Amino acid sequence: MGLLVPSKERSMIRKKIKENTCLTYIPSEKFKTSFFSAQLIVPLDKKTAGLNALLVNVLSRGTLRCPNMSAIGRELDMLYGARLGPAVRKKGENQMFGFIASCVDERFLPPGQRLLEKMTDLLGEFWCNPVTKGGRLLEEYVDSERDNLVDLIRSDINDKRAYAARRLMEEMCSDEPYGVGRMGRAQDVERISLRKLDDHYKALLPEARLELFYCGSADEKRVAGAFARAFASLPRQGETCPTPTVRRPAPDPCRVITEEMDVAQGKLCLGFRTDSADLSATMLMNAMFGGSSNSKLFLNVREKLSLCYYAGSAFHRSKGIITVSSGIESANYDRAVAEILAQMDALRRGDWEDWELEGARQSLLSGLRSMEDSAGALEDYVLGQAAVGGDETLESLSAALRGVTPQRIQDAAAAVRLDTIYFLKSKEAEE
Repeated sequence: MGLLVPSKERSMIRKKIKENTCLTYIPSEKFKTSFFSAQLIVPLDKKTAGLNALLVNVLSRGTLRCPNMSAIGRELDMLYGARLGPAVRKKGENQMFGFIASCVDERFLPPGQRLLEKMTDLLGEFWCNPVTKGGRLLEEYVDSERDNLVDLIRSDINDKRAYAARRLMEEMCSDEPYGVGRMGRAQDVERISLRKLDDHYKALLPEARLELFYCGSADEKRVAGAFARAFASLPRQGETCPTPTVRRPAPDPCRVITEEMDVAQGKLCLGFRTDSADLSATMLMNAMFGGSSNSKLFLNVREKLSLCYYAGSAFHRSKGIITVSSGIESANYDRAVAEILAQMDALRRGDWEDWELEGARQSLLSGLRSMEDSAGALEDYVLGQAAVGGDETLESLSAALRGVTPQRIQDAAAAVRLDTIYFLKSKEAEE
């Protein structure tokens, strides 16, 4: 697999280093830091999403060697100010959770300084050797992190835009794993006990797929050896594959969900489904629809007609879903919905100027190129591909986007169907 890396650098290497464990290695001298991650991948499930999110936060509190945050901080300071923390992500209908870390690349250190092994060892400790008492995780860590996670999940109520987007996905995919939030539900997290979490941790480790990642200047054999040693004690059994994402057709008629809240601005979200297999054309079509600064939603619904305070769209590639997010005056609901749908109709007819197509294409290509400037973005992309069972590289995706024709964009738009409308309106509007 190749990435958009400078020609003088080698392409990435992906290899199995032990049972149910894969390493993605990207050699690069472009960055001043080396980037690491160690993530477990499991099917997204409302019964376990909160458990997994809580587990990684509890494990981040301490290891046998560094049993608290102060000890972890001292260890990272000794590693030239290295950084390490938990991460929880949703990729397709899979949940990815674990740790990401970075440290000064050894090229910039005095000869003989070997940070690579120290960083991989530390990552391994968080997964394999957490601090325990009586053979179980620490109850005080579980209690405090449970409260923190509940507060975090519920905090999106303070960001009505994020809240409305979440509610759209919950309603649209109510009976699908994709409707589950990456951190689970607050009411489920509240009920997690020490024993339940500890039992889950011990059952999870042997079965979950482990994805490891490194980007830096160290030799591939050395990196693979360091990770293999650091995770040698991790129990492994069998081989698990990512859960394939299942596409569903849109209902007829579409679902309409309305909620009231004390909001100054109504939040209108629309969810569409597509059965098109032409992903690059759908990506470009969405960029023209609402996924770029020169999109039809922005230029027409927001700027020309002034129906929205903001309007944009996102394409969830693995699931074949397009979502629209907008802020409107409640009185403009009918007109806003009609005009958003009218912009999709325009794409179906091929009603656009050449600059709209090329502007959207260049916006997407620029976004892909910018990933080469961030090791974290590269990690998120390539491990995201691993999590959904894909093997598409940035290079191949860029080539595919360059080859999309106007007719393919029309065909992609023709495959889009409205699934759900979610509207969060002000209580005052009803009065």
